[in-house]
Amino acid sequence: MQHQESQKAGSNRFRLFSPILAGATLRERLIACLGALIGIGLTGVISGYLFGQGPHLPLIVAPMGASAVLLFAVPASPLAQPWSIIGGNTISAMIGIIAAYFIRDPIIAIGVGVSLAIGAMSFTRCLHPPGGAAALTAVLGGPVVAGWGFLFPFVPVALNSCILVGLGLVFHKLSGRNYPHVVAKPAENIHQTRDLPPPLRVGFREEDVDAALDELDETFDIDRADLGRLLRQVELQAAVRSHGDISCADIMSRDVIAISEDAEPDHARHLLLKHNIRTLPVKDREGRLIGTVGLRELSESSDTIIGSASKPAVADAADPALSLLPVLTDGRTHAVIVVDADWRVLGLISQTDLLSAMARLLPTRGTPAQVVA
Repeated sequence: MQHQESQKAGSNRFRLFSPILAGATLRERLIACLGALIGIGLTGVISGYLFGQGPHLPLIVAPMGASAVLLFAVPASPLAQPWSIIGGNTISAMIGIIAAYFIRDPIIAIGVGVSLAIGAMSFTRCLHPPGGAAALTAVLGGPVVAGWGFLFPFVPVALNSCILVGLGLVFHKLSGRNYPHVVAKPAENIHQTRDLPPPLRVGFREEDVDAALDELDETFDIDRADLGRLLRQVELQAAVRSHGDISCADIMSRDVIAISEDAEPDHARHLLLKHNIRTLPVKDREGRLIGTVGLRELSESSDTIIGSASKPAVADAADPALSLLPVLTDGRTHAVIVVDADWRVLGLISQTDLLSAMARLLPTRGTPAQVVA
């Protein structure tokens, strides 16, 4: 018993040193290290080329190191976006210079400078933690900062920030990351009505997220729209995990009506109307899926099937059936084509197929699990 308590105490003691950043993998950390190496190194090289080199000419100011941590380690953070880095560092350095000019006591000046920098960054929507260091550097920078005077916020701070952000844009593009981070767009109904899209009409709502944030009384480093998107993805993953035994192969239609890319558009219309279907797979001469057409696509002016075909929504036969929920409820897609590794059609799952499968998962009233003794 004492041994278990000792182990628990040791675990709690070292919890502080365990990784806490969600989504951080070893690969992501190594990419961040490489990005910081390239970003800071090239920022120094470029700044040295522009400014010259010497003890009185700073190649790069210290806050850039902290900016690089955010830029390369957590590029999706609101604190790491281009305006946050450039605006946060520049505005804070400017406030630090002004504080040093009017307040002779450096201790009071750094307190006033950093506190005003936080307020200014918040009001200008460019909150950036290294901005506090930029304000402090402007106050305590000594002869180097004094030599630049009121130009210090622009050269080297703003210029360093712009160079670092530019290098970050290129690096993230080459490493396959999305930067600047694109915040989840507000939900829109593609049918141009005031109704919420189908996936948002059930489950939690925006006011529920607001209430939860108010209850926790904490500030989180994530955009509110991204938080909502994350929570809905959690809901989907939980549903897939609970019913992952039902695969696409279990619910798909296998006798699929399809059409060749060489067929006439009129024949495609005939098949859609005759079989009362919304989606018609289009195959090439080797029988591989190359697209889909519906009456909407065929209503556009095109003389060929391939000219009317749209990009198909596809799935693997072994995929969980419920993983198709986002696709089949987006308001655009009426069916998902199940294909093999060579993109040959194995089956088709319509919205009706998925709805029927989900209905069977619902508990039936009066089952033993619901009978009250």
